[in-house]
Amino acid sequence: MQYISRALYRDQALSAIRAAILDGVLAPGAPVKDVELAERLGLSRTPVREALARLVDEGLVESKPHSYTRVTPLDTAPVRDAHAVIQAMHALAARLAVPRMGAADLAAMRAANGRFATALAAGDVPGALAADDEFHDVAVRGSGNFAVVATIERYTPLVRRLERLRFAAPRGRHSVAMHDEIVAACAAGDAELAARLVERNWATLADLLEES
Repeated sequence: MQYISRALYRDQALSAIRAAILDGVLAPGAPVKDVELAERLGLSRTPVREALARLVDEGLVESKPHSYTRVTPLDTAPVRDAHAVIQAMHALAARLAVPRMGAADLAAMRAANGRFATALAAGDVPGALAADDEFHDVAVRGSGNFAVVATIERYTPLVRRLERLRFAAPRGRHSVAMHDEIVAACAAGDAELAARLVERNWATLADLLEES
């Protein structure tokens, strides 16, 4: 009989619960109970508890001993902190990447923004999120800075729920024009302008923080 490690079950629970939080199935502020999650996932409570501990470390779940365990609300300090870091890192990525960009990079950004616009028009929020990731990823990967890449990967889950809210609303379509301006700055080789425009684009999430 094949042995399945506890770590594998923990990782399975971690992926499932994280996805439920980021997709909005588990809403901000919603109580989280390990017994119920274990039943829904067909797992024992131990890997679910371990997964929840990891999600506390990631900032997606918060827990107060003998009181509550819940999905982190959107207006908490960790979400605000993560947004500030993500905004700064994406701006830095653009500043570093623009001098290294070629025609293929610009084409990739334009193509991603086209898919982004199509997804928004169709109300396809997951598609919009994926295309937005592809757009910004050109500069992130092109920055050549592993710390920028690692930091963005680490803290993006905390702001993903804000992005989902933005792209589900009509005003999220303003990002298409913002992306066009970013591409134009990159094509002109203006790294500082591109960085400012990227920072402005990410600043739109702050409005949702104020409203939440």
